[in-house]
Amino acid sequence: MRLLGLLALLAASTIRAPLGAQQSSTDWANLARYRKANAELPPPASGERRVVFMGNSITDSWARWFPDMFPGKPYVGRGISGQTTPQMLVRFRQDVIALAPAVVLILAGTNDIAGNTGPSTLEMIEDNLASMTELAKANGIRVVLASVLPVYDYPWRPGLEPAPKIMALNTWIKAYAARTGAVYLDFHSAMADTRQGLRSDLTTDGVHPTEAGYRVMAPLAEKAVAEALRLP
Repeated sequence: MRLLGLLALLAASTIRAPLGAQQSSTDWANLARYRKANAELPPPASGERRVVFMGNSITDSWARWFPDMFPGKPYVGRGISGQTTPQMLVRFRQDVIALAPAVVLILAGTNDIAGNTGPSTLEMIEDNLASMTELAKANGIRVVLASVLPVYDYPWRPGLEPAPKIMALNTWIKAYAARTGAVYLDFHSAMADTRQGLRSDLTTDGVHPTEAGYRVMAPLAEKAVAEALRLP
């Protein structure tokens, strides 16, 4: 099975992730990161339509801006720096389903392309995104699938030429969302430069948005969440 093959690759990998992304060898998916916060988070109030943002460092860093960019919104950040889609899939029940959101916004895949947890094909990433989508839908959670942000080169893994791979993955995400009734959220088109990298006015390292980048993303996310909430 693809999952077993992927786990074997991950176990054999010695590739280092960017600073701050390393997890304990006994907690590969970093289930401990949000365990206490999840336990302390009360169930959604009557009429509350909670939204969980699942992702990597881009979501992790964004969460501190939620009160300013989404005032009064019941938005919960569950991003972990450096993570790949198989790690997110492992913690999806704990960090998304158990929180009983109305919507999950999934922004994932760039670290897989960077090889943070070992070699990964586009098909592997697609399988993990599909599995998260299926888990959400099986639990009555609407899904927003975000495009991977543009990247021309990864500072911690230069020379991988990720831009065309990201564009190919985004093409699949858009088609899959349309096919399965999820909402596609296109960050890429609004943030790409002529090289299909992240615009220099929105980043300092070519991968992670600055506040200016998040202010481009916020209204796009709001629109996609609103669309998802209108779904039956």
